[in-house]
Amino acid sequence: MQRLLVALLAAVDAAIAAGVGLAVLLAPLTLLWTIAFGTAADWGALWPLTGTLWQFGHGVPLDITVPKDVIVAAGIAQEAASFVVSVTPLAFLLFTLLFAARSGGRAARSGAWLLGSLSGTTVFALIATGVALTSRMQAAETSLLLSILLPSAAYLAGALGGAIRVAWDDGDGGMLDRLHDIVDGWGDWGTVPAAAVRGAAFVVVAVTGASALAVAVMVLLRGGEVVALFEAARVDLLGVTVLALGHLAYLPTLIVWAASWLAGPGFSVGAGTAVSPAGTQLGVVPGIPVLGLLPENSSIWMLIVVIVPIAAGAVAGWAVRSRLVWEGTPLRIGPRAVIAGGIAGLASGVAALAAVLAGGSMGPGRLAEAGPAVGPFALAIGVEVLIGAAILLLSPRHRDELAEERTDRWMAEMAASDAAVGADAAALIVDADHETVPLDRLPGFEKPDGPAFPPR
Repeated sequence: MQRLLVALLAAVDAAIAAGVGLAVLLAPLTLLWTIAFGTAADWGALWPLTGTLWQFGHGVPLDITVPKDVIVAAGIAQEAASFVVSVTPLAFLLFTLLFAARSGGRAARSGAWLLGSLSGTTVFALIATGVALTSRMQAAETSLLLSILLPSAAYLAGALGGAIRVAWDDGDGGMLDRLHDIVDGWGDWGTVPAAAVRGAAFVVVAVTGASALAVAVMVLLRGGEVVALFEAARVDLLGVTVLALGHLAYLPTLIVWAASWLAGPGFSVGAGTAVSPAGTQLGVVPGIPVLGLLPENSSIWMLIVVIVPIAAGAVAGWAVRSRLVWEGTPLRIGPRAVIAGGIAGLASGVAALAAVLAGGSMGPGRLAEAGPAVGPFALAIGVEVLIGAAILLLSPRHRDELAEERTDRWMAEMAASDAAVGADAAALIVDADHETVPLDRLPGFEKPDGPAFPPR
């Protein structure tokens, strides 16, 4: 019964996650639809637009086809009438991941992490299938297969991540416990996987925080350019609201672009363009207000910003090493080197995945190339994080660290000694029920050789 309840609760979580994600789109779109078109609005087009945008927010590319009457009225070139948009507004994907991780962690605490994760993913996949089948648009088509697979894969990844994290620490009485026992049997190498994952998490959080701060600084420095582009767009209050909401949805995507800039490779906003600390080459860019944050020029001296990922790796190495010392498991140079490489490899993998989602096409023609390049971004993050982590993990052990280790060992020995004394005292209390206790029954007593009493 308990496993069935866990499965049902996980299914409810998945339904809520999908419902909230769709409602976040549907509610403002309904309001804007009413303001723009009034009672004569074509309400039949509202749900397809909502579902298509929800799929797009989970990484599904949009095949845009401009209607012929719009082409003629706006004077758009025929070759620009059809294009792909694949730069994802990552806010929706992040919401799904976090909500799924929360649900998976709850299922793990209930003792059925795998059942809960699969149950929630199944329900989310069914909802994604329903959305994909009922929200087809001619002007913005999506792949039916990707519309089902990508949202479901995002939820499954979040649910499994949250569930495994909790079950690995608390135990699940099954597969993960057996795997945990196998890893523990590796001796000094048993702590390597968990330490690498923990260090990579530190790197991701640190780089994300630094990138968000960089975006905030650019807003302060170049906010006037953004306002000027809003004014140049000549849109009314409704248009300004739509643009502002779109910018908020793309905020995590901008943070990924900023992370690539801090790492060194930078990003592009069109074919033949480059925005990096070493130099900026823009040319003509779209009049999207948020692109006003792009720096107009840069200097080779700005490459000093690559110290940010290095510092993130150093923080991760310090955190992992401090925890190992605190746990009383000082490792040899080999396991520590593997931990440093594992931190760098995992951080590089996360950077590659983020670049895939935050890059691609944002329009026709030269706009078909935008965002960070996957290979250079992942390689730069991996190398820089490896340098920082290796500095802290492979450096000689400081005397303070050795003293802390000796202190921890001494305290452990004292605790063991106190436990032994407590056990002896408990034995004496049991013997105290007798009227007399023979001397040779006292703990630690050694009977001397020779007569019991010296001769007179």
